[in-house]
Amino acid sequence: MKVSKTLQQVIAGEGYLDIQTDAALYRIYVMNHDVIRVRCTFEEQFGEEASYILATTAWADQLDGIVPDRRRITALAPDYTDHGTHVLLATERLNVVIHKAPFAIEIQDKEGRVLHADVKERSYVKDDHGRLYHYACMLDDDYFYGFGEKSGQLNKKKRRMRMHNVDTIGYDAELADPLYKHIPFYIKMNGGSQAATGIFYHNAYDSVFDMGCERSGYWTPYSYFCADGGELDYFFIYGPEIKHVVSRYTDLTGKTILPTRYSIGYMGSTMFYTELEHNSDQAILGFMDKCREEDIPCDGFFMSSGYTTGQDGKRYVFNWNYDRFPDPKQFIGDLMEKGAALVPNIKPGMLLTHPHYQEFAASGAYIKDETGDQPEKDRYWGGPASFVDFTNPKGRELWKKHLKASFIELGVTSIWNDNNEYEINNANAQCDFEGKGEAISALRPIMPNLMAQMAKEAIGEVEPNTRPYIVNRAGFAGIQRYAQTWAGDNNTSWKSLKFNIPTILGLGLSGVANQGCDIGGFFGPAPEPELFVRWVQNGIFQPRFSIHSCNTDNTVTEPWMYPSYTRYIRDAIQLRYTLVPYFYSLLYEASVEGSPVMRPLVYEFQQDDKVWEESFDFMLGRSLLVANVIEEGATTRKVYLPRGSEWIDWYSKKRYSGGQTIEVEVDLGSIPMFIRSGAIIPMTPQLKNIHQETVKKLHLLVEASEHGSFELYEDDGVTNNYKNGEYLKTTIQLQAGKQTKLSFTREGSHTSTVEQMVVDVVCKTIAPVQIQLDGRKLPMFLSQQEWGNAEAGWYYDMESKTARMKYEPLASDYEVIVQFEVKDLISI
Repeated sequence: MKVSKTLQQVIAGEGYLDIQTDAALYRIYVMNHDVIRVRCTFEEQFGEEASYILATTAWADQLDGIVPDRRRITALAPDYTDHGTHVLLATERLNVVIHKAPFAIEIQDKEGRVLHADVKERSYVKDDHGRLYHYACMLDDDYFYGFGEKSGQLNKKKRRMRMHNVDTIGYDAELADPLYKHIPFYIKMNGGSQAATGIFYHNAYDSVFDMGCERSGYWTPYSYFCADGGELDYFFIYGPEIKHVVSRYTDLTGKTILPTRYSIGYMGSTMFYTELEHNSDQAILGFMDKCREEDIPCDGFFMSSGYTTGQDGKRYVFNWNYDRFPDPKQFIGDLMEKGAALVPNIKPGMLLTHPHYQEFAASGAYIKDETGDQPEKDRYWGGPASFVDFTNPKGRELWKKHLKASFIELGVTSIWNDNNEYEINNANAQCDFEGKGEAISALRPIMPNLMAQMAKEAIGEVEPNTRPYIVNRAGFAGIQRYAQTWAGDNNTSWKSLKFNIPTILGLGLSGVANQGCDIGGFFGPAPEPELFVRWVQNGIFQPRFSIHSCNTDNTVTEPWMYPSYTRYIRDAIQLRYTLVPYFYSLLYEASVEGSPVMRPLVYEFQQDDKVWEESFDFMLGRSLLVANVIEEGATTRKVYLPRGSEWIDWYSKKRYSGGQTIEVEVDLGSIPMFIRSGAIIPMTPQLKNIHQETVKKLHLLVEASEHGSFELYEDDGVTNNYKNGEYLKTTIQLQAGKQTKLSFTREGSHTSTVEQMVVDVVCKTIAPVQIQLDGRKLPMFLSQQEWGNAEAGWYYDMESKTARMKYEPLASDYEVIVQFEVKDLISI
């Protein structure tokens, strides 16, 4: 065993600081004043920089030409001084204290509060089996969030979690570990200081996080990270707010790709249709017709792998079953005419009986056995298979060739990457690694990221101005740069409905803003009616909204499966479509800032200790608190409303002060939602299809009791023209007061489709006396009917205490002023 115990030498390099200890070498980069990189190797020298993952670097990397849009920055010069017992490396915001004996790294803020401290005498360890350990001190009031896709409660303190991609069909959403994704990143928030920090381990080997499960009386309480190989290479990220940590982490690993707008819509799916003996295409087209008949919006269909079945019943990627789909191109066109994109399922494992197996083998496109001579073969769905090596240029090009021929040239620009966990049991199987060679154990979770990158590239090569829509089941840190994700093959149960919520929230805190789960449950019997209704009511707030199933009782989960309950399903999905402008703006925010769409309450209310362990209620963006009914048979729902804001019931407009728990009555149609004071929520009424309709009426819901702001984002939703400035970003600034002002400031060249603005201002105490639009008075109406018949004007709804105005949007920047002075009628 090797343990760094004594610092021996400090050498300043160009943009970094090298440290030699009695057991290991360390290299420290000051990325900026908030982000510190620490590399540790127990070898004689550092390995070459070769990362598929990092979106931002401060050094030359051998894979710079392969990683798209990588940004190179200049690291800050290491400003350090020797203080005898320790070396101090300072930034404007942090002090990095490097203790000499025993060796350990401690990071403080400028007030001297300890943000991170290694456990002295066992800070960095390599054991006799080659495993690497990093031990950190842990306090009783530390809270831990993130870790990618994990089961259970939001706070992961007292959890031991394994990082490893696994196909965990029917998993227990509270207890199962690991799941499909491997994201070695977490956020620590200390309850005493209320400061948040993050650590990202830039290491793709299988690993374990122990967040206080292990305890020894000989050591201070600790957490640790253990990796099976590689380097102890980590980035320390300072907040102090959680949102700052997430933003800076996504600076390193990439922001969420701006999706197509139609991906916000309901995406139909089931394995059932593609397993029919004949005419699966007609079943899917019939599904779209039934959606129209039931007045249920739908914008796409995830097509399960039954369409690839060969004569032997096995699934062969890139193979169309012509009994089920006689004319794929015609089918794809017919589906689009009905307003839905086709999203076909593809898998990277190729069975030994696959028609293209020898073509890939002859090109050397598979991951090979430990000799490097033959394709590695392992268990897969349907039998033994070999796996495409996406670290091999030949594998990438051959894969893209077949993607184009089988789908993209037929009109498909959406790809669903499934079963891509790369469960190869031989840890010594060899990957090409750009000609350098490397074991699969070092690269396993990176393969699904590269698979998503290839789908994006292939679509771009055939349709360069079409925005790709990629969906991935597995992934590593940075998967958000390429794909939307979902939490795999969940079990049909009330437990899954409940605990999939913190799974999604944890993913959002781990940089993956665009995600969801299979609504209604994937594996198990059909959901009973109440569970199905509650799941849909929750699912409409997930960025990926798809009802998808492989029911074990010969049934299919469809929106209308229980006719007497369909109205609840319809109402929920139509609410989702009402919120499309809000969702799209939040996804734009994710693409710029890295912000989650679904946010745990602690993300927005870090100073409120009542929300530090809240796992099930969440914020949709900044402005909307959602407290779904997730308990069977519930007739009431308790909701804690965070302090620091006032809260307004979405439906009744009843006002509540923050910092209290309320209890509301619920029935089967209830979706408890609360508007945050200062909220600005853009909506659109009666939208039924995102492909075929444009937003002509924009409805802004504004709570005007405190200042607020929102960036409304618009573009054409399908092309890459936004990269050339063809977008419209409208910054809406709310200045509260007796003269409440709404300022609309625009940026970009896109022409909005909005023809009418409707602005609802929720009033706290009194009605407005006057409303002005860009300096001119809007006419006031005393009745809703008169207002409804007018082109422009406003009226006051007494029941909801809401001032409703409408007008034709102006072509330039403008202001709306709502005057709340009390009009003295008696003195007149």
